[in-house]
Amino acid sequence: METGGVALIDGVILLGAALTFVLLFRRLGLGAVLGYLVAGVLIGPEVLGLEGGAESKMDFAEIGITLLLFLVGLELTPSRLWRLRRDIFGLGVSQVMLCGAAVAAMIFVATEFSAAAAIALGLPLALSSTAQVLPMLQSAGRLRTPFGERAFSVLLFQDLSLVPMITIIAALSRAPPDPGAPPGWMLALYTVGAIIGLVCAGCYVLNPLFRLIGGLGERELFVAAGLFAVLASAALMEALHLSTALGAFIAGVMLADSPYRHELEADVEPFRSILLGLFFIAVGMMLDLHAIADRPVFVIGMAAGLIVIKTAIILGLGRLFGMGWREALGLGLLLSQGGEFGFVLFAQAKDAQLIAPEAASLFGAVVTLSMATTPFLMAFGRRFRSERTRLRTDLDGPEAADGASAIVVGYGRFGQTVSQMLTAQGLSVTVIDSDAEQIDVSAAYGMKVYYGDGTRIDLLRLAGAEEAQLLLFCHDESAFGGEALRGIADAFPKAALLVRLYDRRHAMRIAGAPVAGAVREVHESAIRLARKAMAALEIDEDEAAAAEAEYRKRDLDRLAAQSETGDLRAAMDMMYLPHEPASRR
Repeated sequence: METGGVALIDGVILLGAALTFVLLFRRLGLGAVLGYLVAGVLIGPEVLGLEGGAESKMDFAEIGITLLLFLVGLELTPSRLWRLRRDIFGLGVSQVMLCGAAVAAMIFVATEFSAAAAIALGLPLALSSTAQVLPMLQSAGRLRTPFGERAFSVLLFQDLSLVPMITIIAALSRAPPDPGAPPGWMLALYTVGAIIGLVCAGCYVLNPLFRLIGGLGERELFVAAGLFAVLASAALMEALHLSTALGAFIAGVMLADSPYRHELEADVEPFRSILLGLFFIAVGMMLDLHAIADRPVFVIGMAAGLIVIKTAIILGLGRLFGMGWREALGLGLLLSQGGEFGFVLFAQAKDAQLIAPEAASLFGAVVTLSMATTPFLMAFGRRFRSERTRLRTDLDGPEAADGASAIVVGYGRFGQTVSQMLTAQGLSVTVIDSDAEQIDVSAAYGMKVYYGDGTRIDLLRLAGAEEAQLLLFCHDESAFGGEALRGIADAFPKAALLVRLYDRRHAMRIAGAPVAGAVREVHESAIRLARKAMAALEIDEDEAAAAEAEYRKRDLDRLAAQSETGDLRAAMDMMYLPHEPASRR
């Protein structure tokens, strides 16, 4: 059969197996990752033998990890990343060092491996699965929460630690030195140089490129340029023997302040989903069932020991860094598995003649088995979390909506009034909220509210935003600013955007954003109460109306000056102060 025909059949088998098992495991509440792993095991050479060449598929599928880190980078502006430095270099460093030392000690004590081999195996097992953990946090809407940021900070440092781990394995190597491999100190210089180069490229090449494409209005070019940014940054790191995922992440961070960030996220996300699924299928195909069958107690025992040690250490570190015990336990369970970079480092240890190929295969099975337990561990961990923080999988997302004239994001006390008035006018309304408890309460009163983060372009698109006339953001989120609104306006040009503002600072943050209207949440009600107060004092209606008009004018002028300067103290002379003489009023 021709090569094209073989590739077509391979694609049908891979996608068919993925669809079947992911749907099945989703229905069982076990998560997509476990479905992909089981699909890979069944179609792989160890069971049905329908697919082979897992290593080549893995090389291609690892692009999914780079796309994932690129998308995560888009969520983190440099200022936000700087804010996470304590967790990255405090919690992250502590986790890698303590877990690596503890797991290496367990291997050395429980097996006949030498100290060097135990270190070469223990250090990689300290790393967790970025490809598994981040999608779980994203799908649960927890990536931007303090819990999600801590998990991400640890995962980011784990990725940074790949270079020193490769250096340690090279220093312990028993094999003749590879003349083509750079020494560890040179890898460190390469890392610093590559990061600086990517930062400069983001500022002086990528951002101008996307501005140019934005002026042309060609969406296909956005897709091509987004993929180019990811693959070019990953290729640079690959050429320097560094982490490709780290390069993609830096490219994402450099574009996090771009007005086209949301469009990039929506365009790259489908490629990330498909390739990440293929990655886990390839992991399942590479699982050596013979190794497990020959030494099942060893593999299961090592996987259990790995999970217990990492959970206990991360729980302790979480408490040390100020987390509650429930959150710390959840973080430990979430990061307790081995990670995909373990396969890379086991191969390095094998080439360095520190471990035999059989050992690399055996510990690869340990990593895969630990990854397969994560959905079960997270389900177990939810029992220890309070009702308000539990993840919900039984709520309909916005993809279940039929489309509407208006989409209301947030169904609290503000969003309820807005949506009911629009409904009273005969408009069709779709409501989205990320608070599961609020959705349950609303359902008790007969109101259908869909679960999700309504500020995400991909979710808004699923809810029918491309055809909606109104997008109303009524949620209680003062960090929702002009950059996000500009991205949404670009994605859905047919819809008018209206925003609930938390306070003056929030109003300053959205200055210049393409919104049809914005209301400070207590502003109008406070003015109405003041008018009632004047009426209670029997102040003339015309005088009260004039006072309101003058206050509104001063308030708007002061807000314009504050937005222009970015200074909350600007135009203070326009304020009415209690000690002012009545003549000025």
